[in-house]
Amino acid sequence: MDINQRIHINQLGYRPKDKKVVICSEMDGTFYIVNEKNNETVYEGILSAGELDPSSKDKIYKGDFSSLEKHGSYYVLIPTSGKSYPFEIGDKVYTEVKKALLKGLYFQRCGMELEEKHAGKWKHEACHLVDGIVYGHKDKTICATGGWHDAGDYGRYTVPGALSAADLMITYRLFPEKIKDVINIPESGNAVPDILNECRYELEWLLKMQDKDSGGVYHKLTTAKFVDLDMMPCGYVPKLIFSPISDSATGDFAAVMAMAYDTYSTFDPDFSNQCLAAALRAFEYLQNKKSLTEYKNPPGIMTGEYGDKVIIDELAWAAAQLYRVTGEDKYHQVFRNCYSSIGCELGWADISGMAKLTYLLTSPELVDKKIYTYIKNEWISTADRYLGICSRDGYGIGLEPDEYLWGSNMTVANIGRHLIIANILEPNSDYVSGAQNHLHYLLGRNSLNQCFITGFGSKPILNPHHRPSVADGITKPVPGLLSGGPNKGLHDDYAKNHLMGLPPAKCFADHEDSYSTNEVAIYWNTPALFLAAYFD
Repeated sequence: MDINQRIHINQLGYRPKDKKVVICSEMDGTFYIVNEKNNETVYEGILSAGELDPSSKDKIYKGDFSSLEKHGSYYVLIPTSGKSYPFEIGDKVYTEVKKALLKGLYFQRCGMELEEKHAGKWKHEACHLVDGIVYGHKDKTICATGGWHDAGDYGRYTVPGALSAADLMITYRLFPEKIKDVINIPESGNAVPDILNECRYELEWLLKMQDKDSGGVYHKLTTAKFVDLDMMPCGYVPKLIFSPISDSATGDFAAVMAMAYDTYSTFDPDFSNQCLAAALRAFEYLQNKKSLTEYKNPPGIMTGEYGDKVIIDELAWAAAQLYRVTGEDKYHQVFRNCYSSIGCELGWADISGMAKLTYLLTSPELVDKKIYTYIKNEWISTADRYLGICSRDGYGIGLEPDEYLWGSNMTVANIGRHLIIANILEPNSDYVSGAQNHLHYLLGRNSLNQCFITGFGSKPILNPHHRPSVADGITKPVPGLLSGGPNKGLHDDYAKNHLMGLPPAKCFADHEDSYSTNEVAIYWNTPALFLAAYFD
């Protein structure tokens, strides 16, 4: 019997004790779970009464088979309609995707050769080894090799880079035993966890982005405009340009370097102290400014802007991190003045959630108990709001129809992450199952029947907007990269020509030209890694 694209499951699978639900669109009746190896029926159930999903406009029917716990490979069969993609039940169904999401960052490394022994067939020569020119100062050049390419392009950006590194350190801090995997990178085996080895590669580049004179941090290092889609990173590249110092970049830098001080103190005290010194200088730069201002691309620079009109959240994050690691009241006072004016989002522009989370993770003897309680209650209240949205969504996630925007899969992962942290603060099985629904969505249980991670699932991403994957001549894309996901904004021509009129949750195309739905980004991988690590 043929695969029916309207039978939606997590294409990787489920752990034995997990809640297991198949979601079908536009079909009802009896469903069967069948052993893939011998075609033996092992479970029979009835699909629930249908409901309309507001984001996909699918009429949804659900079948619960949670009582099936035996390890094995299975598929869902609906005799009148077809069968699902296969899935596994097992203890380690998320281990490989967890490792791949981390290894995906290695594949984004700039400034070093990706050798075959580490990169396999996706090897390439070292790239972007020339010095960059500081914008507006044609005679001032700086060496800033290293770091991660941000997304499908070859730019390196401080704001998303700092966030991605912070995500890795938070994942390590909360689940050190779940993220000890060796992922075959050059540093593997050096007595440091590979998640911190990979994170350090970005941190060392970020340190080069700090201006030696002022302590401020350059916003990005890119070419003037994006290079062609079919160009490898080691191909011809126009000159590299440091865009001007920005307040948002400097705030994020101060925060992540304070985190690095704490994280690496037992592994490399010298590096740890270097990070703290850099954080202190960056914060001093912000404190010496009369006002904090938005970054805008200067004339002639047409790469990703990462502009941000509100900088108070970056300031709050930096202050919270520095207070956590130094205990100095001057940083606490800055945070006190900011915390009630910001929310608890976990995105790259609104990074207020990172500031709040930092305070929640600060030593109890340092925190103001009233502020701590305020933030904890806000976090729990937001989690409950997400659960309310999940209950109305046919696929069980916390996105409203108008929230399928650029990088919606990052938001999906971040909502899952918020729910997990809520469970740490105030244990509630609803938070855990809600978070896992977001992982199920990313791994195929969505209206598109699409696993959104390259190299995984029966229907993986095959054509991401990712220059190395387009230009390397290899049929399969670089593995372990999370696609951006549905975007009702239809910001690229391919999306406009092929997706117009579709419901928000279906505004997606697995095509290399659809950069607004199918690009990849380091700061999309990192929250997905957090989810995969928690459930592994």
